[in-house]
Amino acid sequence: MNFRFGKKMRENFLHSGILKGVLLLCFMCVLKVTPAAAQKLSLTFQNATMEQVLEELKSKTSYDVLYNFEEIAKIPSVTKVFKDASVEEILQYCLKNTNYTYNIVNNIIVIKLKEANDKKDVKVKERTVRGVVMDERGEPLPGATVMLKGTKMGVATDANGVFKVTFVPMDSTVFVVSFVGMVTKEVVVSNDTKNDDKPLSIRLAEEKMEMEEVVITGYGNINKKSFTGNAIKVERDELLKVSKNNVLAALQTFDPSFRIQENTEWGSDPNAVPELYIRGRSGIGVKELDADALSKSNLKNNPNLPLFIMDGFEVSVTKLYDMDINRIENITLLKDAAATAMYGSRAANGVVVITTVAPTPGKLSVSYSMTGTLTMPDLTDYNLMNAKEKLETEVAAGIYQSDKPMDQYLLDREYNRKLDNVVRGVNTYWLSKPLRTVFNHKHSLYVDGGTDDIRFGVDLGYNNEDGVMKKSYRDRISMGLSLDYRIQSFQVKNYISYGVTRSADSPYGAFSDYTTKLPYDEYKNADGTYKRTLESWHLNSDPPINPLYEAGLKSFNRTEYNELINNLSVNWYVNDYLQVKGQFTVTKTNNKTRNFIDPLSKRNTNELDVSNAVAGELTVSTSESLGWDMNVVLAYNRSIEKHNVNFSLGINATSSSAESVSTQYRGFPSGDFSSPSYAQDVYEKPSNGDDKSRLFGFLGMLNYSYNNIYLFDASLRVDGSSKFGTDNKTGLFWSLGAGIALHNYDFIKNIGFIDELKLRGTYGATGKVDFEPYAAKTVYNIDGLEWYETGMGASMVAMGNKNLGWETTYTTDLGVDIGFLDRLFYVTASWYNKKTVDLVNDVTIPSSTGFTTYKDNVGEILNRGFEVSVRSNIISNRDMNFSIFANLAHNENKMLKISSSLKDYNARVDAKYEELRNTTETIKPYKKFEEGVSTTAISVVKSHGIDPATGNEILEKRDGTLTTVWDSADQISYGDTEPDIQGSFGFSFRYKQLSLYATFMYEYGGQRYNSTLVSKVENADVYNKNVDKRVLSQRWKKPGDNAKFKKLESGKKSIVMTKPSTRFVEDYNVLSLNSVSLGYDLPQRWAKKASLGMLRFEVGANDLARFCTVKQERGLSYPYARTMNFSLKATF
Repeated sequence: MNFRFGKKMRENFLHSGILKGVLLLCFMCVLKVTPAAAQKLSLTFQNATMEQVLEELKSKTSYDVLYNFEEIAKIPSVTKVFKDASVEEILQYCLKNTNYTYNIVNNIIVIKLKEANDKKDVKVKERTVRGVVMDERGEPLPGATVMLKGTKMGVATDANGVFKVTFVPMDSTVFVVSFVGMVTKEVVVSNDTKNDDKPLSIRLAEEKMEMEEVVITGYGNINKKSFTGNAIKVERDELLKVSKNNVLAALQTFDPSFRIQENTEWGSDPNAVPELYIRGRSGIGVKELDADALSKSNLKNNPNLPLFIMDGFEVSVTKLYDMDINRIENITLLKDAAATAMYGSRAANGVVVITTVAPTPGKLSVSYSMTGTLTMPDLTDYNLMNAKEKLETEVAAGIYQSDKPMDQYLLDREYNRKLDNVVRGVNTYWLSKPLRTVFNHKHSLYVDGGTDDIRFGVDLGYNNEDGVMKKSYRDRISMGLSLDYRIQSFQVKNYISYGVTRSADSPYGAFSDYTTKLPYDEYKNADGTYKRTLESWHLNSDPPINPLYEAGLKSFNRTEYNELINNLSVNWYVNDYLQVKGQFTVTKTNNKTRNFIDPLSKRNTNELDVSNAVAGELTVSTSESLGWDMNVVLAYNRSIEKHNVNFSLGINATSSSAESVSTQYRGFPSGDFSSPSYAQDVYEKPSNGDDKSRLFGFLGMLNYSYNNIYLFDASLRVDGSSKFGTDNKTGLFWSLGAGIALHNYDFIKNIGFIDELKLRGTYGATGKVDFEPYAAKTVYNIDGLEWYETGMGASMVAMGNKNLGWETTYTTDLGVDIGFLDRLFYVTASWYNKKTVDLVNDVTIPSSTGFTTYKDNVGEILNRGFEVSVRSNIISNRDMNFSIFANLAHNENKMLKISSSLKDYNARVDAKYEELRNTTETIKPYKKFEEGVSTTAISVVKSHGIDPATGNEILEKRDGTLTTVWDSADQISYGDTEPDIQGSFGFSFRYKQLSLYATFMYEYGGQRYNSTLVSKVENADVYNKNVDKRVLSQRWKKPGDNAKFKKLESGKKSIVMTKPSTRFVEDYNVLSLNSVSLGYDLPQRWAKKASLGMLRFEVGANDLARFCTVKQERGLSYPYARTMNFSLKATF
């Protein structure tokens, strides 16, 4: 909007506004130059120190003051009533009969010792000292503080680190120079003023902060020195060195017990949110026969997921997965009972506490970062044949040989047709057809500033992530506003954020479909269009579907997720040691998924044909949720002589409600019309879901230390949950911890080389609630189609259990922290024992009740292991830093007690194998549950290998007798997918502005069932599918052969499928180059010329190399990928 002022209006404005402003300014200037000495003051002092007198004069006049704290403390207190007294009269009275006098220089009152010939009228000459403050590398430090010791006089360095101090000469001149992250330094200045024209050059050393000084629990901060719990904190800069985009992948590098569950099915799919666990699995989770084949992960009610807390309130793992790492200040992993018991019934699997960046006061600061990522498919695990090799293998397998002349004629014709394709150069590399190399980009912008009392921060983010399978993507947009008000002892903070995630699955289907396609097949017509079906090489066989034709249709599966969060917190600092904190967070989410199948697709329930003229399906699923989380905590933190006490009491309440609706439409005119309004009909009634749950808890925490040697922690929480039955709604959770800081004993200090030596131990009980909100209650289904005289009908669909109890994990943790040689080496080691009892699981009941199962507390699981972490700062000086780190974890998992429903599940597995007895598809091992074995053991029949005489596999029954007949009842638990040890190691190197960082990850001692050797080698269908290049090797051919695999079957007739046996369980050891990054910081003097605070360039890569003892195909539904990235970060 534009405004135009007329001449009259401008004149009125000038005469009324500017004139009044000028007069006001002049009046203020007159007041400013009025001599303060002429002021008459009426003041009353009662036992006032000289410092209090001077501060009172400073507040009542325009004078500034300059004095030495130690000296004026020697001046006697003053008790006097002054009426209409001048400043000089007040000073003379206060300093009479003392050895001190005063001078007034340029409106500054200077208190000094009397000299022998002191005369008040002697003019004091001011002194000016200049200098520059730099770090050890010579880079200037803007904003460093330079104070005149013993006074309140000081200045801050400018953008070039330069300062100038003008002061009245004193008996001695010492500057105290400080800067955040640097060691404070005192600089003595000679009283000889002849060198004052020469600037001082002051260098500050980087402060060596103690590792993880503060443990952030989400309810408060605890001093690391006095904490006995097990926690690790990872800063944002460390996370970014490992991964620019995936915070979960980066986090597992720094703690060996934090692990992403391997997902060989979905590989690098950006929409496959990973499953996680800390210190092993403490629950069964979704069993294989119950899993949704289309589900990429089982996150809902997952019994092994840790709790995620962001800035004091609970968030989902998806929130962290989609989060911009630049928004994170640090992440703390809480692992034992002492660290997690404050979260009670949600803490059995550990707690991940995320602290986000808070606005800082000062001038407006702008930070921008950009990351470009090149993502490339990783197909190194595939070992398939090309067209020529495949045809030669078919010949070697005897496919084209027959005793019947007519059959031989047909086989010769088939072979010649294939050979013609090969000679013409047809060599379709099917693996590349659904894949692409993509360039993704991520942008982050953060603006903050304000004063000490009012601060603000604005963050904007965009992350474009296209997957390596064509048309798959996951894009995120985020924005947030943070306000921080501080009024005396009150602080009010509010952060509101909004995020949108849009995602789509690839229409190219499962990647495994392309691994079986024949390389000599042509997939396009002469006009360049995709063939609907591929070549049918055999008579009386249906032509195979061309997956590329399907991908070219208008089918899609898209999701949009919206999240709005408002986090309000109020802090009242009652005094220096008492604080009241309140927090209220509201989270609202919306999710909409549209899954459309083109009418021309073969995936329709009813395909288009002569008898069916209508096809096409659309499933629309929507869900909304609203939740709130409230905390009120009273915190007391005080040191009294040798006693340090940190005590908190609080309440926590949460509530969540969710509604979902799914509707299926059928019958669409074409793929271009996918709106529900074009559908012919709605298939069945829409399905609805409604979940509501509430949690209320009381908590208390105590952290105590005596003389910084004897340490003690305790916490208690009582939770009440709506998920349980009427007779057992509350649960009690607690922890105790004790430790001793031996390094604070004098005899340890005298040794000299030990920096830290702390022993700690904790024990406690935590819980988890990982089942549906109504699982403990009897649920009825309202039948809206059947009406009776009394109204609608209802039937019971689930039997409740009002006595259902709380699942509890009892954890013992013993640890030691050792640092020596000025932190040259730092070692921390822990041993733990986690026993989870009263597992909530399904219990089998007689079918005569109308049901087969209900929820009850049956089952126990034990996790026991140890963790070791080592860090070493080998070189640390002005120009160079070199440090290394390594960590290792071992976890042993065992089921101590299983429920009757798990035994019945084992019977279901037997029935499943019976169902698959005559299948032509590869049979994978299905897990059976046994007491005394791991939840991750592999269930197979024991094999003695291939019989040299017959070529059949020799199997061992449970009673030890040998057989050649496979029976699922003979399965044993053999091997374990959980490794004996796992961890990571790496190094960080810096030379001046150049830095290099690399990390490696490893696993040792686990096992895997190599399904590739079964499906593409031993049971390879050479006649119909592409196969592994190892298909002809180590085969039994004739009696007397010692071979690994059975005789090759061509596939012309049905293949006898190999059942799971120990023959295909292999030792799994892996080493991977997890990440590498090379960075360069632009020198400050160059950045300043470009008006930048800092500028950093970085190039890096993830998953560059992988060395594994098991050679099998990975990423069967979605392939793995390697990434290379470059990033830019600048501040203004």
